[in-house]
Amino acid sequence: MDVGGGGGLIINNKQRAMLPTKSRGEFIRNQRKDSEGFSESPDLEFEYADTDKWAAELSELYSYTEGPEFLLNRKCFAEDFRTHVTDKKWAELDAAQHRAHAMRLLDGLEVTAREKRLKVARAILYMAQGTFGECSSEAEVQHWMRYNIFLLLEVGTFSALVELLNMEIDNSAACSSAVRKPAISLADSTDLRVLLNIMYLMVETIQQEDPADTPEWRAARETFKTELGSPLYNNEPISVMLFGMVTKFCSGHAPHFPMKKVLLLLWKSILFTLGGFEQLQNIKVRKREELGLPPLPEDSIRVIRSMRAASPPASASDLIEQQQKRARREHKALIKQDNLDAFNEKDPYKTDDPREDEDDNDDNDNSLEAETFPLERDEVMPPPIPHPPSERVSFPKGLPWAPKVREKDIENFLESSRSKFIGYTLGNDTDTVVGLPRPIHESIKTLKQHKYVSIAEIQIAKEEEYQKTPLSGGEEEVEMCATELLYQGILPSLPQYMIALLKILLAAAPTSKAKTDSINILADVLPEEMPTTVLQSMKLGVDVNRHKEIIVKAISAILLLLLKHFKLNHVYQFEYMAQHLVFANCIPLILKFFNQNIMSYITAKNSISVLDFPYCVVHELPELTAESLEAGDNNQFCWRNLFSCINLLRILNKLTKWKHSRTMMLVVFKSAPILKRALKVKQAMMQLYVLKLLKVQTKYLGRQWRKSNMKTMSAIYQKVRHRLNDDWAYGNADLDARPWDFQAEECALRANIERFNSRRYDKSQSNPDFVPVDNCLQSVLGQRVELPEDFQMNYDLWLEREVFSKPISWEELLQ
Repeated sequence: MDVGGGGGLIINNKQRAMLPTKSRGEFIRNQRKDSEGFSESPDLEFEYADTDKWAAELSELYSYTEGPEFLLNRKCFAEDFRTHVTDKKWAELDAAQHRAHAMRLLDGLEVTAREKRLKVARAILYMAQGTFGECSSEAEVQHWMRYNIFLLLEVGTFSALVELLNMEIDNSAACSSAVRKPAISLADSTDLRVLLNIMYLMVETIQQEDPADTPEWRAARETFKTELGSPLYNNEPISVMLFGMVTKFCSGHAPHFPMKKVLLLLWKSILFTLGGFEQLQNIKVRKREELGLPPLPEDSIRVIRSMRAASPPASASDLIEQQQKRARREHKALIKQDNLDAFNEKDPYKTDDPREDEDDNDDNDNSLEAETFPLERDEVMPPPIPHPPSERVSFPKGLPWAPKVREKDIENFLESSRSKFIGYTLGNDTDTVVGLPRPIHESIKTLKQHKYVSIAEIQIAKEEEYQKTPLSGGEEEVEMCATELLYQGILPSLPQYMIALLKILLAAAPTSKAKTDSINILADVLPEEMPTTVLQSMKLGVDVNRHKEIIVKAISAILLLLLKHFKLNHVYQFEYMAQHLVFANCIPLILKFFNQNIMSYITAKNSISVLDFPYCVVHELPELTAESLEAGDNNQFCWRNLFSCINLLRILNKLTKWKHSRTMMLVVFKSAPILKRALKVKQAMMQLYVLKLLKVQTKYLGRQWRKSNMKTMSAIYQKVRHRLNDDWAYGNADLDARPWDFQAEECALRANIERFNSRRYDKSQSNPDFVPVDNCLQSVLGQRVELPEDFQMNYDLWLEREVFSKPISWEELLQ
């Protein structure tokens, strides 16, 4: 050993092997810190939830271009308030006066003159925005928002707004005018934006639960939630009406629709009526109890929140740099250590792979927070030196997830064991173990201990029973919950809705190129007059990017919520939606979205905090400069972008889980390098869903990929749930993954879905063979049949043509 001129310890591979275990581990970690600086970046302090903080969700409703309209709303309210009320302030009136004024404004919405109606709508919007002109802080604005919005709900404002929104949707003059315009701006959607703003503020505010809420407000919240999810408005849930707006926009018939606001309202309506992730977990627990299934092995939300991120695996450029540094160190060692030449001879059996040392010493690397594998630890190293208990706290005591086994896995294991040891099989029998060796008995016992029966399996079995025995099976009891009502509402046009959402997602993705045939999603952000200064252009640029990010956030949340709720309600509802997403190229679209510098997307600073509502209406705005716009905020990451990425990964997982044809799509579209780059984001939940997607395709990626990605393989082992007899880490061909079966798999699934939908929802197409038949001659002849008038007038002609003029062969008839 020697201290080189570079100031560091010069040591070669063989000398490193001679170091004590502890020193060797420290040395390797120090080397990695030098060569992989990006691995030491801190974990992102991100907590996944249904939504961001309330203030952030309010501010994202408005684009920065809409800023001047806040004062316009205030002016409309003030004019009306001064006309009908004394010179008092809104906060100085009592509850009866507040209610009287709200009723007066509601009556004003029914006037026929469009201009007057718009002014009243703006006055109502100012109330929903918290009458901010009289407030001195953001907290005060939010207090008055809650008070005013519950007041507006009480007097019946929401129903009136839905009727007006329907009028605007069917306004053919506005639609045809927008279609003819070469460039659409904010001015084309003014009426729609005001209505959607009020509706969004009402839904978003009412769904926020507060311990200080009065019993009346809590009751009003539950009633409103039920009404939103029921077909009370236009004989359909509000979400179905908004889906209709989305498809109309994408078809090109209404290019002026403010799509960001529509999507945000659609997302919040679904979230409010169906419930978020906590409610989903509760529904799942309740359904398992009702079906007599054992409780869930763990609370997945809690497990994910307690996980820590892993260090990202080194990229190719980092590995090359590492190799060059190592070569330079070895070169210095050769020059300075003539007396150790014997140790510097290169081992002829060693490869030149720069990953070799990293893979050999994965067990010493703490960056993945792993405990060493027991077999490797015993073979490679002496027993570890015991640490005091305080040092061991940071290490996980075991794997985070309890392993699961499907009934099908046990059947496959028993079938292969019987054919191997006995020479015959018993089909689906999982109890008979006669003739099998003792270790196989133990294996079956372990598999059965971890057997997991999902709600979906029970639902599929019940559906098969209904199809087999349509008469004796009895009537199915369908719980008319909000999810069921929504599915019934969107079922006729579900494929079009999915295509429309994915079209907008494609247009909003940062990787999309501007094409002439793509839809224009910027109608509700572009001003009437385009910017003339550099500062205005920069501000509009930030606004446009923010606008696209919010659209991606809303669509990703809508798709994920629908998939999760439909899967719990009935698995074939989920499969129907998932299959149409796959047919609409959702899988390559999400991969295309991730085929960018994902760290740049997550740390993007496309927001101007001083222009966010409600900050901008209670503070004096500072003068904006190009420097302040470039600097952005001081946040470590952008919440909405990280939320969107996690949602899209979860959607991809939902679409591909247990579907070999779709897993092969991931392989064909070369998703592995794209997903591996996403591991650079040090956030545990995002990494978990990336690792899940890598795990399902590992066996198809080849031995070389697995060999050169051992760090990723190790992370999968630690963080993803184990299926006890799943050989994901090896290249063994799967029985269910024959390439010629892929199309058959999707076709069989489609047939099952169609049978389910026609049995449960298509009453007109019921099988005539199963309709009860009346065999009594008297009752059949005694039935009164309504004949049309023209038939009665021409009855003689009909008798002549159909009866008298046709010869009847009585012999043939009697035979």
